[in-house]
This record gives sequence, structure tokens and C-alpha cells, in this order.
Amino acid sequence: MNFMLKRLNFLVPATIICFLFLSFSYKGEERYVKVQRVIDGDTFVIESGGKKGERVRLIGIDAPETRKTARKEVGYYGQEAKEYLRSMLTGKNVKLVFDVGKKDRYGRLLAYVYIGGKFVNADLVEQGYAVTYSLAPNVQYADFFIKLERRARVAKRGLWN
Repeated sequence: MNFMLKRLNFLVPATIICFLFLSFSYKGEERYVKVQRVIDGDTFVIESGGKKGERVRLIGIDAPETRKTARKEVGYYGQEAKEYLRSMLTGKNVKLVFDVGKKDRYGRLLAYVYIGGKFVNADLVEQGYAVTYSLAPNVQYADFFIKLERRARVAKRGLWN
């Protein structure tokens, strides 16, 4: 009997912790939004009711920087990546799909983005406008992005040219 109580004392809190963890996962959640403007090759702003909108960062990829900051230099092919994303998204309605974590430390939404049948994150890597950048826990497409990056590199597309 004593063994059963000890086991129950462990299982109840463990079950509650698991439930709480799973309830904070956003994996698969979708949201349809309108794009206001593009900031750079992997970040854009969506309409959210306020004047400034809300920033969205594409999961699993990293495009070269378009401006110098205290921590980063302007990257090769950064302006081209920004223009490519701008032509694809500005003023359009897109679908955001979330992975495990919904926001980064800067408060930006983290999402996989779709416009029509196009998977934007994957397209940017495949066309050579971005590289793979996977950061746990949002790693659902990490292996897929690595394959696309290898193909872009071999074909000398975009920043691999």
C-alpha cells in the first residue's frame, strides 16, 4: 500500500506537468493574416489592428542582413532576399503555421508561412535567398531545409552563385 501511495504521489504531479507543457505547445495552429510590409529576407510585419502591426520571423531559415547593426554586418545577397520576399508577400494574405514555440525572445511571432500553395520558408532556401537556421524546439522541417540548401548550393542559386 505504501508503494502505491508513493507511486501515486509521483504520477499525479508528473501528469499535471505534462498536461501543462502540452497545453503551451502551438504546433499546427494556423492563422490567416495580411502582410503590411517586409523588413528583410526573413522578417515581415502583419496587420494586427494597431498602427505598427506585428512582426513575424520565418522559422528554420536565416536570410542575410540588409543593414548594419551593433552585432551584424550587411550580408551578401541580403537586399536581393528582401526584395524577393517583398515581391512575394507585401499586401497579400498569407497563412501562418506555428510550431512548438510561438514567439522568440524579441516578441516576434515564429511561423512557417504559406501563400497559395507555396511554402515560403522552403522557397527562400531552395532559391538561395536564405540558409537553414534551426533552433529548438521549432525544428519540424529542419532536415527538409538542409536538403533544399544543399540543392541550391549545388545548383549555384542565389547567394551560392
